[in-house]
Formats: sequence, C-alpha cells, structure tokens
Amino acid sequence: MTPTTPDLRNVHTLPQLLALRAAQTPEREAYRQFAPATGQWTHLTWAQTQEHVGRWSRAIAASGLPQGARVAILLPNGFNAMRIDQAVLATGCVPVPLHAIDNPGSIAYILADAEVSLLVVAEPAQWDRIRAVGTPLPHLLGVVVTAPNTPLATAAQGVPVAALADWLAHAAPDTPLPPPPTADDLAAIVYTSGTTGKPKGVMLTHGNVMADVRAVLERIQPTVDDVFLSFLPLSHTFERTGGYYLPMASGSCVAYARSVAQLADDLKTVRPTVLVSVPRIYERVHAKLIEKLSPSPLKMQLFEAAQAVGWRRFRAQQGLSAPPDDGAGGWMRVLPWPLLRALVAQPLLAQFGGRVRVAVSGGAPLSPAIAQCFLGLGLPLVQGYGMTETTPVVSVNTLDDNDPATVGRALPGVEVRIGENRELQVRGPIVMKGYWKRPEDTARTIAQDGWLGTGDQAEIVDGRIRILGRIKEIIVTSTGEKVPPGDLELAITADPLFEQAFVVGEQRPFIACVAVVQGEEWRQLAQQLGLNAQDPASLAHPAAERAALARIERLAASFPRYAVPRAVHLVLEPWTIENTFMTPTLKLKRNNLMAHYAEAIEAMYRRPAGR
Repeated sequence: MTPTTPDLRNVHTLPQLLALRAAQTPEREAYRQFAPATGQWTHLTWAQTQEHVGRWSRAIAASGLPQGARVAILLPNGFNAMRIDQAVLATGCVPVPLHAIDNPGSIAYILADAEVSLLVVAEPAQWDRIRAVGTPLPHLLGVVVTAPNTPLATAAQGVPVAALADWLAHAAPDTPLPPPPTADDLAAIVYTSGTTGKPKGVMLTHGNVMADVRAVLERIQPTVDDVFLSFLPLSHTFERTGGYYLPMASGSCVAYARSVAQLADDLKTVRPTVLVSVPRIYERVHAKLIEKLSPSPLKMQLFEAAQAVGWRRFRAQQGLSAPPDDGAGGWMRVLPWPLLRALVAQPLLAQFGGRVRVAVSGGAPLSPAIAQCFLGLGLPLVQGYGMTETTPVVSVNTLDDNDPATVGRALPGVEVRIGENRELQVRGPIVMKGYWKRPEDTARTIAQDGWLGTGDQAEIVDGRIRILGRIKEIIVTSTGEKVPPGDLELAITADPLFEQAFVVGEQRPFIACVAVVQGEEWRQLAQQLGLNAQDPASLAHPAAERAALARIERLAASFPRYAVPRAVHLVLEPWTIENTFMTPTLKLKRNNLMAHYAEAIEAMYRRPAGR
C-alpha cells in the first residue's frame, strides 16, 4: 500500500476537495461502473472527473436557478449521481439526495418541503409517478432525465422536462459559474428516515462534512491503492461521507455495484479492499452461509470450530477477555488454526473478494453473533456509530483497537458525554446546522451550548462507547418492565429461520413478536412438523408457533424473563422499502408495522400465551 495521508487543513469545502484530488493524482482511477451495453466495466480518472463536473456545473449555471437552490437527485449510485452532486456543490447550490426506490408520496413531500428548484431522475416514469401524487411543487423549475434515447414530454403541468444530453448542450463552454460555496454554506439537506413520522431535512454544511472526513481519515486511513465498493444508497449520509467523500480525500477508487441483487458477483469481480456497509448485508451473507451448512452436521461442526478458535484468537490479539467456553465445534477445535483457516475462513473471505483489509459496519447495531462469526473467521470488521445529524460518524473502532461490543472511541475533535436518562450527547464541528425550516425541532435537539442529544442511551467505559438502545424505542409493559426492542430483535434474527423481527408490548402484559420467516428454512420446519408449507394457514398452526417460540426462547436466553416473547405471529412477506415497512436505511418503520399487523397483534394478546 502507498501511505498517503493528504493535508486537508486548507480544504474547507467539497469543491476544494475535488480540485485538490485532481491536482494530486490526475491520472489515477477515480470511479468505475459497469456498462450493460458493452458488458464491460468503464473507468474515470480524477482529471476526467473534474472535466465532467465542469461541464455539468455550466449546465446548472445556465439553468437560471436561484442562488443556493436545492437540487434533488433521484439516481442510482453511479457516474451520473456523482457528477450532478459535484456540479451542484460547485455552483453553490444544495444537493437533496433521494433514495432511488423510495415511494413517490415520500419523494413528493421532500420536493415540496425542501422547495426544490431542479429534479434529476433516471427514468421519465419516476417523474410521472411523483406528479401523480398531486403534491403542489411551486418552486420546481425543471426536470432532467438521464436515461438515453427516451421519449420525453417537453413539459408536464408547466414544468419543463429535458433529456440529459440536451440539458448539457444548452450551456455554452464559456458559461460563467456563480461564486463557489464557503465552509458555512449547505453541502446537503439529507432527509432522515422517518421511522415514526414525516422525515426532517438535516442541514449539513461543507464545514460539517470536511470535519468528519478529516477525522475519519485518521481512523480508517484509506490510501490511493484502495478500492471501495459502493452499494449503499448515496441518499444515506453514511455512504456519502464514508463511501464517497472519504475516498475522494484519500484518492481511492470507488467502484459502483450494479445492484444489491448482484452484490455477491460484484464483490468477487471488483475485489474491494474497503467495504462500507450496514449490518443487513453481513446478516444476509451469514444467513446464506448457515442455510448452506445446515444440511451437513459435519460441515456445521467444522464451521463452529473454526469460528470458536478464531474468535478466541481475535479476542487475545485485541487484549480482550477470553470468551466463555460453550463447547461449540466439539472435538474439531483441537484442529490447528491454519487448517481451520484453509477449510472454513478462506472460502468465506473469498465471498468478499478475498482482499478486504477493513470492513466498516454502521447505520444500525451489529448483532454480536454476526460480529463473532466474521471477526472469528478473519474479516477485519470494525463497527462505528453515528447519525445523520452528525454527518454522520461520531465514533469507530480501529483494526488494532477493536472491541466489537462497543462502537469505538469518539473521533478526534468530537466530544461525547452521558446526559440525563443515560443519553449520549455529542458536540463538535460535525454537528448539523439544524433541521430545515424547523427551528423548534432544532432547539429541542441541540442545546444552546452546542450539545446534541442523540436519542440513544449509552455508557462510556475506558473511552469506548457502548450503545444500550433508543430512548424513545424502549417498550414499557403494563407491569412496568422496560424492554429495548432493537436488542431483542437482533437476537431473534440470529436464527436463519427469522429474516426479520418486530417486537411489541407497549402497555401490554407481555412481549410478543411478529417475525418474517425465511422461505427454505420455513419449508424444512413445516416438513418436520408435518405441515404444508405452501398453505398460508400453516404459519398460524399451533405447532409452528410453539416451534418458533421455542427457538426465540433459546435466542433470548440472555434477556430477563419478562423480555422473552410469549407469543409470535409468523409471516412470509419480507418488509421492504417498497412496501413502506423499512426506511431507506433499512430500519423498521414501527408505526407502519404496528398499523398493518394491528389485528394480528390484538389476536396474540387475546389467546393464551404460547398456546
């Protein structure tokens, strides 16, 4: 690796960051994406990137947008999403990144709330669906469609619609650009996921982003030789800072994955050295691994042995206490580590491309079982913590100081403390400017002395932060017991039978659970119970519920007895962004789930617990 930590002390805005990068390594590969038309991966150097951004910037300048105009970007990750984002920033405008598969009603709300002047979409059908919602968009001056060779209506409801090629061509090569932004200007309005209501626009400045990039750079230390694989949506601040602006600072290459569905193939083709991901991706890999091994008791025992030996080795290397001996892996744990590594660990690491030197997990808590599996088998996985309002990274573990039970130490220049009700509070240059057009919400979140309340309960031990749960998501049963649903849901989904779990029990006599079962695992369980897996009624059969509850009880063995679910409702349909049960950052929309399963939840509390 080429050790190059850039000096960013005089870089205060994102356009300055791109200019510095293009000047330092103009011919190095900057971006890579797959071209379906040719079946080949295409490349951009940093010099080419800067040239393209200049052309797109002139098109924005020629569009007659007001100063500081908001430009909404509804594109999948790729060259075009990067180009328009950089061009918007270069012209002093403000990107409003949108999730490419968010529902039209949510997008229309954001366009209206942010008073967006220009919307960039991939397909004309996206704009048609947004228009059909009927939300008034009085500030919208135009729509640009990036898909080539697509017939377009030139205007819709008075809003001009232009093809990308025409929009770029309408700007003369000598079109003057507006003044560049300053550190105090907005670099984005990123709308929070809205797990319990309408999303809020988080205002992040260039100074916020650059402060976070500089601090993360000290912990993760990517280099010009690193390759990132970008698959989290660029509407997610975690991806924007960690998978987009950070590699720009370090001069690393960013390869855009074709899709999450093709991620397994892209990992093997691109062979990234740095992964930035949410826990859900690691959970999927783990679930498929367990599904593949389950039919063979011998292979499963070998896997458990390798994980147990590797986990003990990892903890010793990190100076952590030895794990309790649960007997997993049996006699196979006497096999030498080089043999276990060759038989189990290396094939697993090959699924990630075989050369990952750091894998970052953030955006949501990582299950201890998942951490133990991947760290034990040698994936260099570090967990971090943050939120959109902190640009987002607050803390992260490092490869040589990695306690997976924590989210690491606060970044340089970031202050943390524990406030009332054990709330983690954050102060520093990464804290947002505020919520867009919501001064009251801003005042409730950021105190006058600059401390931001995260809404997360935590403890800080030896400088490391351990997240205990969300304050607002604590379930209080009718008996007064308090249960953190997130921790319990993580424990339940460690079993490959349960793809997703939603725990309920607020002001109820006991905890219950709605769980999405994995198709193949459900078929195997149904067969064992003598049930027809194809019949939806089998999911509600007492034998199926008893079997599921028995598994849940084992999974929740470390929780207090009152926290163990005593009733379960099984379903097959996964919860997704498209069906409005997940946020764009893959968190449960609890209010939506509660409303959708209201009848089933009531039924669980009417019948005898555990039947």
